[in-house]
Amino acid sequence: MKFLPFTLLAGGLLVWATAAFSQGQQPNIILILADDLGWADLGCYGNRFNETPNIDQLAREGVRFTQFYAGPVCSPTRTNLQSGQDQARFGITQHIPGHRRPYARLIDPVLPRELPLEVETFAERLGAAGYQTGYFGKWHLGGEGFGPTQQGWKTAHETQGHTQPASTTRPNPQRTAEYLTDRAVDFIAQHRAQPFLLQVSHHAVHIPLSTTPELEKKFSAKPRQPGYPSNPLYAGLLAELDASVGRIVAAVAAAGLAENTLIVFLSDNGGIEHEQSGRVVTSNRPLRGEKGTLYEGGVRIPALARWPGTIPAGHVSATPAITHDLYPTFVELGRATLPTTQPQDGVSLAALLRNPAAALPRDTLYWHLPHYHHSTPASSLRRGDWKLIEFFEGNALELYDLAADPAEENNLAGWEPARTRDLHAALVAWRTRVGARLPEPNPQHDPARATELAGGAGPKRKSKSAAP
Repeated sequence: MKFLPFTLLAGGLLVWATAAFSQGQQPNIILILADDLGWADLGCYGNRFNETPNIDQLAREGVRFTQFYAGPVCSPTRTNLQSGQDQARFGITQHIPGHRRPYARLIDPVLPRELPLEVETFAERLGAAGYQTGYFGKWHLGGEGFGPTQQGWKTAHETQGHTQPASTTRPNPQRTAEYLTDRAVDFIAQHRAQPFLLQVSHHAVHIPLSTTPELEKKFSAKPRQPGYPSNPLYAGLLAELDASVGRIVAAVAAAGLAENTLIVFLSDNGGIEHEQSGRVVTSNRPLRGEKGTLYEGGVRIPALARWPGTIPAGHVSATPAITHDLYPTFVELGRATLPTTQPQDGVSLAALLRNPAAALPRDTLYWHLPHYHHSTPASSLRRGDWKLIEFFEGNALELYDLAADPAEENNLAGWEPARTRDLHAALVAWRTRVGARLPEPNPQHDPARATELAGGAGPKRKSKSAAP
């Protein structure tokens, strides 16, 4: 267990790390964000069907996190990445624009349509410290007037889907992963002489799945991995993502910047296990649940960091960390300053990057998903190795010891009543502290139509992850 309270030792580690990093020049920072990539999908996490040699190389040359967390769906994670604040502070606790279940047992909170422009993003803070900033790919934090260029990203191009259509400058359609990589490689070449911040936000491996005919044929002919769905379209799309990572790393090397460039790779939430049609996409096993749930399969993500000469190669970190933490990490490493007008819910990982066994100055992580997704509305926290989930339908509590039971199979709430009460009180206090919005009883509740979406549509399968 790697959580520790804020002690003089932890404080000393952070002071030492800050001094150590500040002796060098400002590093370039590259954040590569996958979409819906599960914890068990990569070769470096044990997968033997998918082929991810370039991503696996990042793990061999840097640190691989085994207990890194995100929000349970995309817009919440993108909110906390850009702001350094928990998404519950903004009410962006579901994907924008979300969906409604008018006859469900509870009415979930109304979802804001954008990240407020008043938020100072890490791009704005690093831009003020002399960085060139570039954002390419999926934004999903607001439409016109609320895009990346309004939030500190000086160069930006948003995309959607897995294929970019032909245009006046591009005579043929192009796969999105390749298109984004072209933009990223050009950005690196253009700004090699000055510190830069680059975020590449892929659409891979989000549904609906597609890939190139060559990759689909390749993985269709490959023997399946026992106990894993081994979906050829998913594997092909992931291979496209992996190729993008390889090209970005190669561009950094070609520019002579490898030892002054931090590359972080992670997913925006856990893997989605089924398409809406019911077709199996992937599996997060041995973790329970999927995207849109607060079980580990919904929030624990693959995460890697590489910085030759600074991050020790081939290390594994079991210290729990979360996507909120990247904002203060990037600001510290870039020798920028944190904003004074907004709270910060993350902690810097600078010491952890230098020493993957380092502790962090906190003991609790929180999540809030007051919406119907692949589960019912809920909140959760992790303190040490203990995790509590509160489901708002029926006020049900579940308690798990993640050290002994990472698959969350044994609910210990009835066996640990005192611990359950204490953790629940802490969860309630946190929700009050951040102004988390809660669902309310629905006077229109109809059990026969509870899963129906607004407009008459309904899910074609029932979630296996939702609490009773």
